[in-house]
Amino acid sequence: MKFDTIIIGAGPAGMTAALYAARANLKVAIVEQGLPGGQMNNTSEIENYPGYASISGADLSEKMFEPLEGLNVEYIFGTVTKVSANQVEVDGETYETKTVIIASGCTHKTLDIPGEAEFNSRGVSYCAICDGAFFKNKKILVVGGGDSALEEALLLTEYSDNVTIAHRRDEFRAQAIIQERAKHIPVIYDTVVREIHGDDIVKSVTLENVKTKETYQMDVDAVFIYVGLTPNTSFVDWMTEDGWIKTNEKMETAHPGIYAIGDVRDKHLRQITTAVGDGAIAGQEVYNYIKGLK
Repeated sequence: MKFDTIIIGAGPAGMTAALYAARANLKVAIVEQGLPGGQMNNTSEIENYPGYASISGADLSEKMFEPLEGLNVEYIFGTVTKVSANQVEVDGETYETKTVIIASGCTHKTLDIPGEAEFNSRGVSYCAICDGAFFKNKKILVVGGGDSALEEALLLTEYSDNVTIAHRRDEFRAQAIIQERAKHIPVIYDTVVREIHGDDIVKSVTLENVKTKETYQMDVDAVFIYVGLTPNTSFVDWMTEDGWIKTNEKMETAHPGIYAIGDVRDKHLRQITTAVGDGAIAGQEVYNYIKGLK
């Protein structure tokens, strides 16, 4: 069976691309290795998506997916292993297509410590824009030392006067101008988080000084972790050095017929709203591309 477009990933970008492409009467398939929604499913509450004062990530995922069922979008469950302009390989099976939209997203690097997964969305977060408002006037620990960590720490100071940064080195890696802006935020240098504690929500962390090996507990209400992002691009061997896929404003990659949208793109702001915008553009552009082939 040959598709007009195969979309890799069923997050907000992928589902929006599928909606626009299917409404243009294209034959569309989405490949996903989990439930529709991507990282939205790991978010307990979303308060910055237009039209909703508050909605759970799972509920928003379901609402985004509902229209696709009535548009005959095919859902292929599996893991993509190889991509070309006219073929997508999923768990050893090859699907023919005229275009490909890569919407595979990215994964937050984790600390891999006890309590991190357990308290995800219950005090552990990887997105200050998404979750900062839940911790107004609370005690917040930010983990990391790059641009993202300091920028997110600055944003969190809009919600709380009790923000502290823990960094495993004795100096930041962030740009000097960002360090200057964040110089009023308390910092614990040479320190890593060894464990996150709590009951239903986060209550404290165990910290360790990497030089002295001294450990101690610190009471916190939230832990925001910024130790990097990993793009989900293992199935392609052409991208920027750090793994992100470059596109133009039409979401076109350097390879004709292949588009990239959402968090996997080389972009500044990774949000549900920006992912939806990317998806709408790509859904329309694959239609234009296919029309040009005729």
